[in-house]
Amino acid sequence: MGNKEIQEQRIKSYFIEATKEILKGEGLKSLSVRNIAERAGYSYATLYNYFKDVKDLIFECVVDFHEECEEFVKTETKKSQSGPGKIKAIAKAYVKYFIQYPGIFELFFLEKTTELANKQPTIKLIYSFLDKLSEDEWEYCIKTKIVSAADASIMKDTVHYAIIGMLLFYINRREPGTYKEFFEKIETQLNYILKVK
Repeated sequence: MGNKEIQEQRIKSYFIEATKEILKGEGLKSLSVRNIAERAGYSYATLYNYFKDVKDLIFECVVDFHEECEEFVKTETKKSQSGPGKIKAIAKAYVKYFIQYPGIFELFFLEKTTELANKQPTIKLIYSFLDKLSEDEWEYCIKTKIVSAADASIMKDTVHYAIIGMLLFYINRREPGTYKEFFEKIETQLNYILKVK
């Protein structure tokens, strides 16, 4: 890689990091070309040398956030034993990540797909992310006959929708009222769906 390419990658990364900071702290509604450029330390016109538009930049952030969340989940669950207990640990770590960064949850699950440049891979990436994180564990459960493939499919969907729905209510409506109550409900739901204690 030549010096020019290295410099281009560095400048591009400044814009991505600035956008990620704004999304994490303030959410998508606070995002503008000007405040991204200001935070990155460049003029807003420079942004267009590296990205087609803000939506293109947001797409880059979605990919980065997925990688970051995946690392967080792996770190949180590395000591969990395989099977339903690990699926539960993965789901809880996934929840913790989004509670820590509600702006990312908003970006992933509340914004219209047009805000994500309507890139089908982005939409699919977001939708299937929890399934991807726990895929090996579901396969383990099927292979070891803990659950049948048909039951695993239903349980996986139920976990997916329960987690997203509960996060939606908690982040946007503070229902239930405290983090402790919220996490107790998450625990109860996961125990019931996965048949674990």
